[in-house]
Amino acid sequence: MRIIVAKSAGFCFGVKRAVSLVEEQIEKGTRPIYTYGPIIHNESVVNDLAAKGVAVMGEDDDPGTYERGTVILRSHGVSEKIQRSIEAAGHILVDATCPFVKKIHNLAMEASGKGDYIIIIGDPDHPEIQGIIGWIRGKDYSVIRSAAEAEQFNLEEKDKKVLVLSQTTFNYKKFQDIVEILNKKGYDISALNTICNATEDRQKEAARIAGEVDVCLVIGGRNSSNTRKLYEICSQRCGRTHFIETADDLDPDILSSADVVGITAGASTPAIIIQEVIGRCQK
Repeated sequence: MRIIVAKSAGFCFGVKRAVSLVEEQIEKGTRPIYTYGPIIHNESVVNDLAAKGVAVMGEDDDPGTYERGTVILRSHGVSEKIQRSIEAAGHILVDATCPFVKKIHNLAMEASGKGDYIIIIGDPDHPEIQGIIGWIRGKDYSVIRSAAEAEQFNLEEKDKKVLVLSQTTFNYKKFQDIVEILNKKGYDISALNTICNATEDRQKEAARIAGEVDVCLVIGGRNSSNTRKLYEICSQRCGRTHFIETADDLDPDILSSADVVGITAGASTPAIIIQEVIGRCQK
């Protein structure tokens, strides 16, 4: 059996940076250390950091109820209000927000401050989107996640400038489709593709590999948005696509009669888990 592993599989730049910032605080020996929400969407990584003494601050909790310590903001970013509340509670703040996400915060803040209407393409329930919304000045914004929602979108002030942004991990093809629908409505639109290059490259490579294999394995956390999108893309090209979190989830029977197996992984998947899956396939 031949195994094709995506070169782009595993930690992206933003995730590597976030985990490294947590490790730096652990090495400093200062306690307590918290991450605001899970630092990344991977249970194995979060559990490993917990074993090293890093606690997760509840996203619905008052930061002031926690013993003063160091709070590391998750890679997905947080709203301005949450950031200020952490600082006001006397905690030391370490910002591990992905720089690509931080750029979107600044774009949304600046454009809305000028009176522009903001459209964010993405999942309204995802923490990255919630963080972006928290930097918008005023209430002139919408979150659109599908072509159907784009078709239904209506802006009463036709002459208002509109800035379209995207969740960094959104499906690139869907983003293009939604922007095309919005452009046909005749608004004064500026659409910025804020999907990070790593996401776009990862999705394109996953689609290519899925079209060349008998079985495709997509590795990542169940709560990982970018991994779910990889699974969706691969499933369209390979009917025998499976979403697994670790090597323990791999049923050997799904590899039966497969001559070629493809493996890709989300941006929050550690290299060691990818290697364990490869090893399980080779047994």
